[in-house]
Amino acid sequence: MSVTSEEINYLIFRYLQESGFVHTGFAFQNESHIHKSEYRNANVQPGALVSVIQKGLLYMDLELHVNEDGTERECTGPVALIGPHRCDKQAKKPKRDELVSRGNKRDRKDTKRAQKQQQEREKRAKMDADDEEKDEENMMDTDQVEDVSVVGTPAEMTDIPEVKIIPASDAITLKGHTADVFVCSWNPASPSLLASGSGDATARIWQIPANTDEPLKEPIVLKHLPALTDNNRDVTTMDWNASGTLLATGFYDGQARIWTQRGQLRYLMSQHRGPIFALKWNKKGNYILTGSLDHTTIVWDATTGDAKQQHEFHTGAVLDVDWLDNTTFATSSSDGKVYVCKVDSMDPLKVFEGHKDEVNAIRWDPLGELLASCSDDRTVKIWSMAQDECVFDLTAHTQAVYDMTWAPREASSRILATASFDTSVRLWDANTGDCLRVLSRHVEAVYTVAFNPAGTHLATGSPDYTINIWRVQDGALVKTYRGEGGIFEVDWNSTGDKLAACVANGTLVVAHIKL
Repeated sequence: MSVTSEEINYLIFRYLQESGFVHTGFAFQNESHIHKSEYRNANVQPGALVSVIQKGLLYMDLELHVNEDGTERECTGPVALIGPHRCDKQAKKPKRDELVSRGNKRDRKDTKRAQKQQQEREKRAKMDADDEEKDEENMMDTDQVEDVSVVGTPAEMTDIPEVKIIPASDAITLKGHTADVFVCSWNPASPSLLASGSGDATARIWQIPANTDEPLKEPIVLKHLPALTDNNRDVTTMDWNASGTLLATGFYDGQARIWTQRGQLRYLMSQHRGPIFALKWNKKGNYILTGSLDHTTIVWDATTGDAKQQHEFHTGAVLDVDWLDNTTFATSSSDGKVYVCKVDSMDPLKVFEGHKDEVNAIRWDPLGELLASCSDDRTVKIWSMAQDECVFDLTAHTQAVYDMTWAPREASSRILATASFDTSVRLWDANTGDCLRVLSRHVEAVYTVAFNPAGTHLATGSPDYTINIWRVQDGALVKTYRGEGGIFEVDWNSTGDKLAACVANGTLVVAHIKL
């Protein structure tokens, strides 16, 4: 194993180019004679230098904390390239596999889904056993073993209006990813431009045709740096800026990236020391907020790619972030707490405590007056900056609440939709705390909910392979689509005529919706 100075020089040169240091890179290229090197045309993944350094830090971490007998020494102190390392012996350091299992949102989904599937299997087995026992009793009573049939209609299917199945002719299947597709995001300014993120270490930008019979162009592939193992190659989160000119992505390697519409990497942002689970642009587009397994949130200057400030309030993985305005934001964590913070202030404005388990999602309402949070503790809470206690504690769900969304400002009332592992979606009146509707046609956990731009309809997705579209006014199920894999996320385009869904089989489905 050997490393040459030419290789190091080339990686430094690529880092300077990717970071936007054009003049410095040009000077370094000439002084180091990279243009004459055999590596001048080498195919190197973006972020290669940072990746090598991160792997070196992991090795240093292991070297410092693994005893001769192979056991791992307890320590949560950071290992840095510069400066001595001092072990933090006060806190117990989780094992690496525990960190990955506890941190990866997809793993938590899969675990909860497996639990739900096991429950369903046990329930079906019990029902089958009961049916067999009843059949045996009926046969004994009638002394008829053959020609026994039961004709009937399930009670739950009576008095239910006909649901329109979205035909395959109204849907486009986008193929190209080689692993599960976890996230997708429509461009807010271009209703035909869709971004997707997958476990294959890529994001893709698709140009969706106006009609399903038009040819589909090849997507722009945004290649991310492969993480340490094949299981940790997830593009975990993404978000377009308000003007739709730039796409930000978060990756399992702890790096955030800013891309142009044409797929050019503008900035590589590396300061987190764990996977990024949440990422949001502010409305102005000058800041990006990220949250990570490393318990911290970082505010990035989107014009330079530099970290402006890093908050370390949480004691668990940061699972979600959301902006109230251009400088005020909220963060939620597996520690059960919600913090409200402000740019240029190192002290939180507010700490909301009350959840008894990890807080999966937080959302400011469109008016910027209320903050909703949902948790594994089966509750949804609505908070106000005017008080410390929650305004409403919504406790009707019977299992973890994973996702939620507010009806857009255009809607006539302040409605919050919540999705739970109890297979239901609930619509709440945030002015009174009352549950307006219970939407319960899914047969497995509901992972994702999204209002159309007008706020008249709600789309839901589940690992039961089904996308449902509900009418908000009366809770009626008006359209449904059955895919070929579990649904991780759904998203409407800005005009409300297309609905995208991320599928566990490595594809995306884009349905043309006529309401």
